[in-house]
Amino acid sequence: MQPFHYLRVWLACARYSIVRTMMFRFDFLMWSLVEFFWMSVNVLLVEVFYSHTNSIAGWTKYQMMLLVGTSMLLQRLMMGFFWSNLFELGRNIRTGQFDFLLAQPGQPLFMVSTRKLDPDGLINSFVAIAVVVYSARQLGLHPDLIHIALYVGMLGCGLVIHYAAVLLVVSTTFWLIGSQGIEGTYFTLFEFARVPREAFRGVANVVFVYALPAVVTTFVPARLLIHGFEPVNLLWLGGVALVWLALAIFVFNCGLRRYSSASS
Repeated sequence: MQPFHYLRVWLACARYSIVRTMMFRFDFLMWSLVEFFWMSVNVLLVEVFYSHTNSIAGWTKYQMMLLVGTSMLLQRLMMGFFWSNLFELGRNIRTGQFDFLLAQPGQPLFMVSTRKLDPDGLINSFVAIAVVVYSARQLGLHPDLIHIALYVGMLGCGLVIHYAAVLLVVSTTFWLIGSQGIEGTYFTLFEFARVPREAFRGVANVVFVYALPAVVTTFVPARLLIHGFEPVNLLWLGGVALVWLALAIFVFNCGLRRYSSASS
């Protein structure tokens, strides 16, 4: 299929998801409010912490707020575009519903990843953007279009890492009975994305900064806005995103070759 055809398929899936969501408006409203409440709690926690101190690991209040806003934005994008699709992969494999995805007009991983859209997750991404913009204004930051574009690009790299991490774990369902607990594992791991890199020392630095790069997904974009462009950080984040995506795709394809359909 040509890229244009993939775009048409994705737009059709997105349109269906939005129409279906609007059929259950109360659910959409409630889940949006739940996520908004969760985001508000995160912002309030920063307020509480900084009512007792002026700096945490060398980060001031609004620097930390910008970091937290970046973390929330990445998670809202992940939840909006990919979470439901990947989370259902394990169930579809166990029940045989995966056969239906294999019969779709597109590459299997594309169909697995983009079949659904969650508007309630995406709508709150604007709240996260507001937190980032407000924090930047409080810090007196005035990034130009180049820095904004680099920030968006780094967010994209961070989103790739989030996606690859979930795909990698969920793909183990091809070999295991199930991947229960993935939701808690994902949120536990990426809770560390709201913590500055400078706060990690020793083994924690190796694990959460290098081995499981939850921290760099938000630290590098936030640092770009605060301290300006640093080529090393851009190369670091881009390289990590490529490595994790390649590993996740490799594991998924290995599992796909192993898969036996429900009819076999």
